[in-house]
Amino acid sequence: MKNIIIVGGSKGIGNAIISSLIENHKIINISRTPPPQTHVNLTHFQTDVIADELPEIDSADALIYCPGSINLKPISRLSVNEFQADFELNVLGAVKAIQKYLPQLKQGNKPSIVLFSTVATKLGMPFHASVAVAKAGIEGLVKSLGAELAPTIRINAIAPTVTNTELASKLLRNDKMVESITERHPLKKILKPEEVAEMAVFLISEKAASISGQIFNMDNGIVSFKL
Repeated sequence: MKNIIIVGGSKGIGNAIISSLIENHKIINISRTPPPQTHVNLTHFQTDVIADELPEIDSADALIYCPGSINLKPISRLSVNEFQADFELNVLGAVKAIQKYLPQLKQGNKPSIVLFSTVATKLGMPFHASVAVAKAGIEGLVKSLGAELAPTIRINAIAPTVTNTELASKLLRNDKMVESITERHPLKKILKPEEVAEMAVFLISEKAASISGQIFNMDNGIVSFKL
């Protein structure tokens, strides 16, 4: 049974990760709102990762940082403050969590870190400038820390396409938009948060013991294929 810190586990992909792990591991969730489920293995700290001090935690075998943003606007309408806010949430929040819990992770059982990127770092799409810049920072962080923390701590990232979560609800707000996004993807489907959760579970497991510094596209084929 591992001690797993999840930042942002109250909703979406983060909550799907909690559901996948909670029966067999101790989960410490850090988020502004509590997750919907309760369990003897779940501890929740109500914390704003950007504004607040992170809670003291004695031990950790894995850290999964889930917060993200989908701030889609033309570059002419994106303020510098919005770029800064997206970068702070996506990148600096992850850095803050890693720095806070690095001592505990170094003492952990085959420790690992999972972060989140986006397919928008590889597939140029209109209106994605701010989120693409922020998530490109995550990918750089994964590569750099993968080298720096080896062989003690592994770190990887998952780069999902549009996923059926509350965060993406504006993109999936009616049947026409769902159909359009589905048709753009070669596998003709919308990514489910449970699928992404299973990838995160794999990456912190011993089955992924030889994997570090990698970015895993969960893209339904949209980055790799042109059909």
